[in-house]
Amino acid sequence: MQQSFSFKQQTYKRLKKNKGAVFGLCVIFIALFISLFGYIIAPDNSPNADLQTVEIQAKKLGYTQQFLKIYDDVSLPKTSWFTKISRGKKNNYLLIPISNYSIKNDSLLINKFIDDDTSVVQYYSINQLTKNQPNQLTKKNIIVKKYWLGTDKFGRDILSRLIIGTRVSLSVGLIAVLIASGIGIILGALAGYYKGKTDAVIMWIVNVTWAIPTLLLVFAITMALGKGFWQIFIAVGLTMWVPVARLVRGQVLAVKELEYVTAAKALGFTNFRIIIRHILPNILGPILVLAASTFATAIIVEAGLSFLGIGVQPPQPSWGLMIKENYNFLITNNPLLALIPGFAIMLLVLAFNLLGNGLRDAVDVKN
Repeated sequence: MQQSFSFKQQTYKRLKKNKGAVFGLCVIFIALFISLFGYIIAPDNSPNADLQTVEIQAKKLGYTQQFLKIYDDVSLPKTSWFTKISRGKKNNYLLIPISNYSIKNDSLLINKFIDDDTSVVQYYSINQLTKNQPNQLTKKNIIVKKYWLGTDKFGRDILSRLIIGTRVSLSVGLIAVLIASGIGIILGALAGYYKGKTDAVIMWIVNVTWAIPTLLLVFAITMALGKGFWQIFIAVGLTMWVPVARLVRGQVLAVKELEYVTAAKALGFTNFRIIIRHILPNILGPILVLAASTFATAIIVEAGLSFLGIGVQPPQPSWGLMIKENYNFLITNNPLLALIPGFAIMLLVLAFNLLGNGLRDAVDVKN
C-alpha cells in the first residue's frame, strides 16, 4: 500500500514537471468549468444560445448593435437555478435592432435596422412599452449588445454558442471513454487472463471490428440508433473500444505471469478478485494514457459527424455544426465564423494529446 502511494506521488511529481501536460490540464479544467457554468457565462443564456436576429447576420468580431427590447405581456414561470445552468432561461422579450431612436410626445420613434444602408421607421407607445412607467424607457427598453466573436448566418452570438458547445464536446468525449473503456477492459481482461478459446473468440471479434473503417461503423450505428444528442455519444463510444481491448489484453498477458498473481492464485482467491483487485490496478497507467487519446479522437469524430449532418442536430450548438453552418464564409471577407470553432476543436484536442503524452512519460518508471 505504501509502495502504491509512493508510486502515485512520483507519478504526480513527474507530471507536474511536464509543461505540456500542465498546459493541457489547465485547458481541460477551463473547458470543464465553461461546460458546467456555460449558461451563466454566455452573453446569450437562452436555451441552446439560439436567440436569432437575422438582420445582423454574419457580423465580424466586436460588432456592436443597439436594440429595442419589447417585453411580452405574459410572464414566464419562475425558472429554477438548476434549470438555468443546465438548459438556459427562456426569454420573455423581443429584440428589434435599431439604428437610432427619438421620443415624440408619448411615442417612441425608431429606425429599425435592416442592413448597413437600410432602415425602416416604426412607432411604439412608450406607455405600452414600459407598462406605464415612461421614465424607465432608456434603462430597460433601449440596450446595446456587443458580439465579441461576431454573429453567425442566423444572427446568433458566436461566443455564446461556442461556450455552450463546449458541453457537447466534453460530454461526447467522456461518454465515449466510459463506454470504450468499459467494453475494452472487460473483453481485454477476459482474453488475456483465460487465453485459449476465450482469447480466440474475443480477438476474432476485435479483428473484425478493427477491419471496419471507424467512420463507416459510426454511420451504421448512428443510422440504427437515429440522429440525436445521446445517440451520437453511444455510437462514438461503441466504435472506440478495440484499441482498449488490445492494450488491456497485452498488459494482462504480461502481468499474469508475475509472482504476486501466482501468490494470489495459491491463496485461493477467485479469478474475478485477482483480475479486479490485483491485475487491473497495476495496468491502470497505460489505460489512462489511451483514455486521453480516445477522448481527443471522440471530439474529432463528433465534430466530423455534426459537420456531415448526422451528429448533434440544430438548434443545439456543436462546434462541428457551427463549422457546417458557416463554412461558406471561408471564401468571403469573414472566414473567422468557421475558423473560430475549428480553433476551439484544435485547442481541446491538443490539450488531451499533451495530457496523454505527459501521463505516458509520468507512468513510465524507466524515465
